[in-house]
Amino acid sequence: MFETPLQKKYFLIYLFLIFLSNGDAGVMHSHMHENNKEREVDGAYIRRNKEHYNEAGEHHSEFDHEAILGSYKEAGEYDHLPPEEAKKKLKILLSKMDLTHDGLIDKKELKAWILRSFKMLSEEEAIERLEDADENNDGVVTWTEYVSDTYGAGEDAESINMHGESSDLITEDKELWKAADKNNDNLLDSQEWIAFSNPEEHPDMIPLILEQTLKSKDKDGDKVITFQEYIAERGNDLSKEALQAEKVKFDEYDKDGDGKLFGSEILSWIVPSNDEIADEEVDHLFAHSDDDVDGILSFQEILDHHDVFVGSEATDYGDHLYNIHKFSDEL
Repeated sequence: MFETPLQKKYFLIYLFLIFLSNGDAGVMHSHMHENNKEREVDGAYIRRNKEHYNEAGEHHSEFDHEAILGSYKEAGEYDHLPPEEAKKKLKILLSKMDLTHDGLIDKKELKAWILRSFKMLSEEEAIERLEDADENNDGVVTWTEYVSDTYGAGEDAESINMHGESSDLITEDKELWKAADKNNDNLLDSQEWIAFSNPEEHPDMIPLILEQTLKSKDKDGDKVITFQEYIAERGNDLSKEALQAEKVKFDEYDKDGDGKLFGSEILSWIVPSNDEIADEEVDHLFAHSDDDVDGILSFQEILDHHDVFVGSEATDYGDHLYNIHKFSDEL
């Protein structure tokens, strides 16, 4: 069919372009249904900006767009807007972000907005998952519905005979469930469900997180975590260099340098700080848009770099060009 490899290559690129034109051409702002049991390998809650850069150091702009828009859905919708329409909508957001009404956005204003977005993103994702778990659509979730949705168990969820890690997860989930169920009716309404789904972001749930961490990690019951307890069995699979890197992280958590983690030091390891993540995001956005490097963003600077703050068809087109070149190189 093809006389040369080059003809085959261009034909496949042509098919790829047809696929884009017929399919949903927008950047996918996908997000997993992350429940409270999904953690890092060391037991810490996953940082919300973990996917901002991948292991190869490649930047994912979706995180920036979501941090400004506070909605996965809206971030996806912006990807389909013409650049001028995206700028027009962004300008409206800037007027709300600008607390001093001076036409400028300083770092404090941007950080406050990003923290607001983080809260909205957590709530949006939790409510979306509530709708999945709420099998009878009555607006609340029973424990049986939750276990059925999460673990695939039936109506006899209370008597599930599970062993090892799964059993521990269900036990922890049940403890978090009871802590989130403020009115003790054995149901979680939307606000209770949000706290249950994101316990690390709710002060009322933090003491239980600390208690569960000690129960899981503190093998000698002295209420502190040594480096040996911190590294636990995963240390057996780590190289000498990886162990040294873990020790450096442990020492960073160990604020008083006594070789042990206690109280807030344990929480600094287990519970990611949205405050720190927001600071990092502010610095990232300023680095890409503060053209005159005066430490303040004018509306015009932000609009000139609208693709950094929100998506549009222009950035979407750029993403597709990258995908085409990558696809071509792999042929």
